[in-house]
Amino acid sequence: MQKDIYEKIIGFLLGASWGIIFFGALLTFKIFISLGVVLAIFSTVVFVFVSLFLVLAIDALLVNKQRLQEAKKQTELLKKIYAKHTK
Repeated sequence: MQKDIYEKIIGFLLGASWGIIFFGALLTFKIFISLGVVLAIFSTVVFVFVSLFLVLAIDALLVNKQRLQEAKKQTELLKKIYAKHTK
């Protein structure tokens, strides 16, 4: 199955998001380590959870697009079946 431009962009954004999560968590930890280990770990965990929520939101866009495509295919099949039985 070929991907359209929308799916390619979403795939790229998902990959970039995982990179941002990894390096952002490292950077967050390094910034807050001067204030204490517990605060650094807490702020890193908060950053990771917020970032993962955003990744899930991007993934939901892709899932909704795929669900719409499947609904269109099913609608076309139902129209063919209906046209075949109403003749």
